[in-house]
This record gives sequence, C-alpha cells and structure tokens, in this order.
Amino acid sequence: MGYTYSMFDLTGKVALVTGGRRGMGKAHALALSEQGAKVVVTDIDAKECQVVVDVITGAGGTAVCYEMDVSDTKQVDEVISKVVEEFRQLDILVNNAGIYEPKPALELTEEEWERTIHINLKGQFLCAQRAAMEMQKQKWGRIINISSAASGQTGIGIAGGVHYTASKGGVIAMTETLATEWAPLGILVNSIAPGAIDTPMAPADKMPKIGYLVPIQL
Repeated sequence: MGYTYSMFDLTGKVALVTGGRRGMGKAHALALSEQGAKVVVTDIDAKECQVVVDVITGAGGTAVCYEMDVSDTKQVDEVISKVVEEFRQLDILVNNAGIYEPKPALELTEEEWERTIHINLKGQFLCAQRAAMEMQKQKWGRIINISSAASGQTGIGIAGGVHYTASKGGVIAMTETLATEWAPLGILVNSIAPGAIDTPMAPADKMPKIGYLVPIQL
C-alpha cells in the first residue's frame, strides 16, 4: 500500500478507526494495517468502508467494516461488542469521525450547532468510553482523538466554523481529562491536531483562509 518501512510493530493488535471510509480516516486505516494491526473500519457508509477493507485485504492484511454513527450510543455499543466478539480484544481506537459544515455564526441554527457537537465531540466521547471499557480488561489501550489546529488558544480560527472549532477545542480538553483518569488503567489517551488537509470533507478550493496554514492533499 505504498510504505517501504515499519514505524513500529502492531502485529497482534486490533485497531478501530471511525470515519474511515475516506480522507484522513482511510489514511489512518491503511497506515495501521501497514504496521501489522488488524483494522476495523467504521463509518456511516458501509459500502465505502468496504472499499478500504478490500485495499487492506488485497495487500495481505486483515480488516472488516461496520456501519456506525458515532453519535448513536446503541450503534457504538453494538459495533464494539461485535469487534470484541470477533477478535477477542480491542487495543487501539482512532477517533477520526467528524463533520465540517461551514456556516456564518450569525446564521447558524441551534440544530446545526448540536449536529456538529454531537458528532465531533459527543461521538468521540462515546467511542472512547466504550473502547476503554474493553481496554481496561486487558490493562492496555491506546486512544487517539483527532482534533484540529483551529481548536482554541492557537491564534487560528476558521471563519464560518464556530461550531466546528468549538467541538475540536472540546476534544482537546476531553482528551486531557481522559488521559488523567485512564492512565492508571494502562490506557494512554492522546490528541492529534492536524492543520488544513485537502480531503473530500474539506477541499482546499472551498476552505476559507486560515492564516498561515497550507492545505496538504490527502
């Protein structure tokens, strides 16, 4: 799948990637597989997830896909239960699922605000909480929450993205607290805050100017 080196060995580990059907999520899934992990690809579109799975299995890796809305507690519980039933463990969670639907702050509706917060912030918590319930049993786990460079206290804002940036700032605050609570359980929780990435969700030609950040194509 393009890599010619190993960053680290994840052989025997099971990794779940949310929002894994395209863009950064797809890249995460492929990279984890390249390092030897068995990968669970989840998203709201199972057909697109299957395309990613086919790439991984075609290269000799192990992967499965599940349809999952991260903001739906029942779906999150059901999918992670199925993963543990099939693989007997869950070691790594990449909380990547999210939406970016720009709207000027003065025009933003309560429903639009809540939709973004529910998926980008609540969804990450639901997945992290459910994954940690399994990880604590084995006293080992790794949770990576995807935030954003535009998440507060960085001097970077996104015009039209007040709901998005608020949700991503919440992700960082949540990550710090979960890291504190779950470290004694053997679960490490970290956040990655990417800059502007040219993906189907946020194509460079439709992104507002955000200072010095240069879009990276993915």
